[in-house]
Order: sequence, then C-alpha cells, then structure tokens
Amino acid sequence: MLTRAALAVIWLLRLLPLQLLAPLGRGLGFLLYLLGRERREVALTNLKLCFPQWSETERRRVGRAHFQAFGRSILEHGILWWSSKARVQRLVRMEGIEHWQEVAGRPVIWFAPHFIGLDMGGVRLGSEYRVVSVYSRQKDPAFDAILYSGRTRFVMPELYSRQEGVRSVVKALRRGLPFYYLPDMDFGSRDSIFVPFFGVPAATITGLSRIARLAGATVLPVVTRQLPGAAGYVLTFHPAWENFPTADVEADTRRMNAFIEERVLEMPEQYYWLHKRFKTRPPDEAKYY
Repeated sequence: MLTRAALAVIWLLRLLPLQLLAPLGRGLGFLLYLLGRERREVALTNLKLCFPQWSETERRRVGRAHFQAFGRSILEHGILWWSSKARVQRLVRMEGIEHWQEVAGRPVIWFAPHFIGLDMGGVRLGSEYRVVSVYSRQKDPAFDAILYSGRTRFVMPELYSRQEGVRSVVKALRRGLPFYYLPDMDFGSRDSIFVPFFGVPAATITGLSRIARLAGATVLPVVTRQLPGAAGYVLTFHPAWENFPTADVEADTRRMNAFIEERVLEMPEQYYWLHKRFKTRPPDEAKYY
C-alpha cells in the first residue's frame, strides 16, 4: 500500500515543471538523509573508505548532496515512466554521439556506471534505439510492474535476468543490438575478483571483459550526469576503448574501475554511494557495514 501511494505521488508530481520538481526532489533527499540512518551510514562509510584524505565535514557535505541528487532523481522518474517521449528527450540531452557513430555496425557494449542519472540515460536511449539490457526483478509487484513498463514503453528492448547468464546477451550483441551494461556493483563473490576501487579491494564482476571477448564487442562508456536546477540531465558518449579486452581479465577490470574513479572525481556527489560497494570482503577481512 505504501509503495502504491508513493508511486501515485510521483505520478502526480510529474505534471510540475522541472524548475519546481527539482527543488522538491532535493528537499525529499535531504529528508531521507536526516531520517534514513542506515543508508546514511552506508554512504558515509563508502566515502570514508574512498576519500580518507577528506575531512569528516567534507564527507558529510558530499553525503548530503548525494541524498539530495538521489531524491531529485526519484521524483523525476515520474517523467520517465509516464510523460511523453518528447518530454523525456527534453529532460535528457545527448552529446558525443559521434563516438557511437564511429563504431556503428559493430557489436557495442554501452558501459554505464552507477551514477544518479543511470535510469534517465537508459530510458532516453530506449526512446530512440532498440537495446539489450539485464533486468533484476523487484520484490514489490507494483514497483516491478512500473519499472518494467518504464523501460519498455518506447522502443521495446530485449531484457534478460541476471540469472540467465550471458549467452542471450552475446547473441543479441552479435545481431547488432547495443548492450546497456551496469557492471559496477557488489554482486557477491561469484564471477567476481578483488580489484581496487579508490585503493580499496572491491569484489568486481569481470563481465565487461568476458562479454566483450565473447561477442567481439567494442566498449563505449556512457555516463549520464544530473545538471543543476531545471537543466535536466546530459548523457555523454565517451570515446570507444582501444586495446580492450586484453588477455588479462584482471587488468581489464582494473581499467573499468579506474575509468569510474575518474568520473567520480568529476561529480563525487552523483555516484551511487547508497550501495554497499564493499560488502563482500576477502577471507578473514573484517566487514565494513
């Protein structure tokens, strides 16, 4: 019941112009920061691990800014889920598309790290192009239905669950569908290796290297940034990676994390610090959360 009520509020608020919706979302985020003790501590722990050189004041400032950006993205999901294609495309502009055009005709992996604008970028791409992506079913049926509808209401993508493995994704890549791929979360020890993320060993799946090799795919990073006020979001296609994958899966995975670190330093408040990125630890190492 609570989920349905929250979804109804988001549905209604989407009618507001972005210059009003954005500050409401930031206010929601600040409230979540004050009330959400568990997730606040997760975010601050992540920031302390990644930026030990920062003062406690600076980490809390970035933590608050992260919650505010997150709260704004929650309310602006109403635009993704229920507003017109034209409004979605106004909300998220694209730049650097020439980098994709340079590799057109090849299997392409759109490597999309977990920044606040991740869903905005995914739906924006799906408003024009047929893509393949991996879908995780949500526990709440109402929320699951809305997420699925929001991701499929323009150009129908091919969606596969994480449990299905990579075979179907590789086949879709070989057919020419770009793969919108989100490999930078802690999915446990299975199919993961420990590589540094801001100097901290992080359980990281090796899928980017493995799938690129299996499909003969080019990796093209795609990062979506939340802009101030009513400016919306910008999705940036970065240049395709050269000499990737290599024979060294660990080195490839380190390269992936290093790229994310560079983008985090550009907008530290927008990386998804609410996720327990360092939950899985090497044997005999103490847990952080």
